[in-house]
Amino acid sequence: MILCNKRPYWLLLLSGCLCIPAAQADELRIAVASNFAPVLEQLAADFKKTSGQTVTMSAGATGKLYTQIGSGAPFDLFFAADSEKPSQLVSEHKAVAGTVYTYAIGQLVLWSTTLNLGDDDHARSTLKAAGFRHLAIANPALAPYGVAARQVLETLRLWEPLQGKLVFGENIAQTLQFIESGNAELGFIAQAQWMALPQQQQGSHWQVPAALHAPITQDAVILHDSAAARAFMTYIQSATARAAIAMAGYTLP
Repeated sequence: MILCNKRPYWLLLLSGCLCIPAAQADELRIAVASNFAPVLEQLAADFKKTSGQTVTMSAGATGKLYTQIGSGAPFDLFFAADSEKPSQLVSEHKAVAGTVYTYAIGQLVLWSTTLNLGDDDHARSTLKAAGFRHLAIANPALAPYGVAARQVLETLRLWEPLQGKLVFGENIAQTLQFIESGNAELGFIAQAQWMALPQQQQGSHWQVPAALHAPITQDAVILHDSAAARAFMTYIQSATARAAIAMAGYTLP
């Protein structure tokens, strides 16, 4: 289970959430992409207040969670960082047809605690100059945010030139850790991660233009049908939850 001590101000919005009838079940088990885990944990805590339903979470790279689900991991819902994996699970008869829901559109940022990325032109120039030892991205083979980061570098014609400087996190949370620890001077992370950082740690960032990569469409799906799973999905689609997701740094579909 992911623990998060930060409680952003947008959580105040949750005090007026919908009253959802209690869905009697054992723990509701959710697999969630690392970028969304802190947000979902707080949403799940609020859901418990209104429903009495206990929720546990396992966070990781979307690709790795997809493999675990395919191997029979006992999750009830899957919050991916892409739209492909939930739909694939439906096609493989490992998720409930008709329950795929786009809960957020992710935003990518380039972040550094030591370099001044400045405006758009300066950030691009910083990447092209390559005056740094390491650039961190999530593994594109496992993480959709890594796919987006690779697309940005390919669009800028920097993927091949920067190969010797790239370090890969297993997921977007580990990518952030590489930058926080100084093992990489800069890297691509989710805007929601950057927004959740204490102000004194936010350093310099560049919000990557959406035109540089394919949309990071984040879908959820029910894996094992139950009243609790459907109640949670209903809550995630409520106006209150959607407002909280937007305040956390995501674009709403």
